[in-house]
Amino acid sequence: MKAGDRVRVKTSVIVYTHPEHRNQSFDMKGLEGEIVSIINDWNGRPVSPNLPIQVKFTAKFKAHFKQEELEVISD
Repeated sequence: MKAGDRVRVKTSVIVYTHPEHRNQSFDMKGLEGEIVSIINDWNGRPVSPNLPIQVKFTAKFKAHFKQEELEVISD
C-alpha cells in the first residue's frame, strides 16, 4: 500500500466521528477511499503509530486504519 491507492475497509470498524452520523456508532465496513498518507515519522523522528494509514473518504472525512483493516482495490 502507498499514498494514492484506492482502498476498501474490509473489516468492521466502528467510529463515532463520521460527519453524517455524529455521536452515533457507524460501521465503516465496505466504504471506499484513497490513502492520503502512511505515517512513519513525526518531526523527522521514526515512530510506530497504532493506526498509521490515513484514508480520505470525502472532502470532510478522513480516518486512520491498520493495514489489516484495508484492502487495495484494483481499478
